[in-house]
Amino acid sequence: MAARSKARKRALDVLFESDLRGTDTLATLQAWVDRADPPVQDYARELVEGVAGNQTRIDEVLSAYAGDWPLERMPPVDRTALRLATFELLWRDDVPDAVVIDEAVELAKSLSTDDSPAFVNGVLARVLADKPTLLPT
Repeated sequence: MAARSKARKRALDVLFESDLRGTDTLATLQAWVDRADPPVQDYARELVEGVAGNQTRIDEVLSAYAGDWPLERMPPVDRTALRLATFELLWRDDVPDAVVIDEAVELAKSLSTDDSPAFVNGVLARVLADKPTLLPT
């Protein structure tokens, strides 16, 4: 598994834990960093901090593009993968869009329901189609 793929998985782990426990994302990240087992890669830290810092906007975008699926109704892994990928699509210009979507779909394939990869792909494809109008200013 490539280094950035591992970092995305670790970022998903941190974000997922924070979401399920209802804890502060940055405090959860710090607990993972302090524990250092497994270690938190720099890229994973950047992703978690980015999602945490932009979560209100990310959730607005996802709510608008997820159709009949409110965030609260989504499987937690899907919600987390979508938040992570939306951050990368809109705030990171160092990762090709196709890679971001493929990585999110792979996370959903390995960690969520049978329907999740198609759902994640569909939502992110709609976000990508409107990316120019969604980019942060």
